[in-house]
Amino acid sequence: MKKWSIGGSGPLSSRWPKDENGVEIPPAFFQHVGGSELDVEMAANLIEAYGIPVLRRPVLDGDLGRVIIGYSGPGVDLYVPETMLEDAQNIVSADIVEDEEGADDAE
Repeated sequence: MKKWSIGGSGPLSSRWPKDENGVEIPPAFFQHVGGSELDVEMAANLIEAYGIPVLRRPVLDGDLGRVIIGYSGPGVDLYVPETMLEDAQNIVSADIVEDEEGADDAE
């Protein structure tokens, strides 16, 4: 297995989970998000709202695109801790269920 690290002491590093030995849990590919930076932020913020840290990695020449046009044209890959991958997948695949109590108030 390749060595990797969130690195540094930034906000993502402090929120990334560690195993019982204090080693960061490896990231697992969650999803690719194409489109604008807004699309990327919406997808990442949905998962982060449930306490799951998200690592954003521009694909191909995405870093160059960010410098020239302000966002990664080919899109961004999102990674989450492998121990939280199933939770993240369940969050984005969940059906929105209207609250019956709220529906009665609207009538």
